[in-house]
Amino acid sequence: MNCANKKRARKPKWLTIKLPTKPEYEKIRGLISRGGLHTVCQEARCPNQFECYSHNTATFLILGDKCTRNCGFCSVEHKKPDVPDPDEPLRVAMAAKKMNLHYVVVTSVTRDDLEDGGAEIFAMTIKAIKKEIPGSMVEVLIPDFTGNEAALQKVLDAGPAVLNHNIETVPELYPLVRPRAVYERSLEILRYAASYSDIPVKSGMMAGLGETDDGIERTIHDLYDAGCRIFTMGQYLQPTKKHLPVARYVTPEKFKFWEKRAMEIGFKKAVCGPFVRSSFHAKAIFEAI
Repeated sequence: MNCANKKRARKPKWLTIKLPTKPEYEKIRGLISRGGLHTVCQEARCPNQFECYSHNTATFLILGDKCTRNCGFCSVEHKKPDVPDPDEPLRVAMAAKKMNLHYVVVTSVTRDDLEDGGAEIFAMTIKAIKKEIPGSMVEVLIPDFTGNEAALQKVLDAGPAVLNHNIETVPELYPLVRPRAVYERSLEILRYAASYSDIPVKSGMMAGLGETDDGIERTIHDLYDAGCRIFTMGQYLQPTKKHLPVARYVTPEKFKFWEKRAMEIGFKKAVCGPFVRSSFHAKAIFEAI
C-alpha cells in the first residue's frame, strides 16, 4: 500500500477554517517567541493554532525544534539537534504561568541522539510546571524513546496527568509514513505505561494516508488491548508539497462513526473529526474521562 502513488484528493469544503482575529493570538505568539520557546502548533503547522492561541492555550514543544527522524507526514525540521537546554523546563513553566494555564500540554521532537531520548527534560518540565503553578496538571505527548522502558518510567515518575503516545497510522503504512518507527514498539510504550501506573494512557492517529477501514478497526483494537483508554483521530493534511500527499478526505460523518466505534470497543473517551489533533481540547477530554 503506497499512498504516495495515489492521485491527490481534492480538499472538500468542510476543511475550511475561519481564522480568528482576537488580540490574544498575537499576545501568545509573542510570549512564546520572547521566551525562546517552541510550540508544536507552529512547528507542525497545526490548523488549530489560531483558535488555540486565541483561547490562551498552546502545546509546548521541548528539546529544541529539530528532529532526528524524518516522518513523511511531519513538518518539524529534520536536522542534527542542538544540545538540550537545561533551562528550557523553567522557561516553559514560566510561560505557562504567564498564560494562566492550569492544564499544560508538553510534547517534543524525537531525540534518538540522546541516551534517554530526552526523558529527563520531560520529567524536569513536568516538575517545573507543577512547582510554578501549584495544582496544575501536565499532559505529555512523548516519542517512543526507542523502546527504553527506564526512560519512560522516568517520565511516569514525574506524575503527568495523561501519558500520550501517538500510534499515528496503521501498521501497513509504517515503512512509508514512519520509516524509523516500529508499530509494535509504540504499542509496547502504551502497554508499559498502562501496566505500571494509574495514569490515563492516550493515543491518536491520522486518517487519509492510504489506510483502509479494516486497518483503522484493527489499530483501534490494538490500542485498546495495549491499555489505551483515550483515543483521537483527525484528518491528515499535507503540510508542504515535499510531504506525503493526502490519499483521501474522510467525511465528518465517517469520523463520527469511528468515534462511536471506539467507544463501543471500550474507550473511556474518543474524539474524532477532521480538525481533531491529539492535543486539541486536551483539558476537556481529560475532564470527560
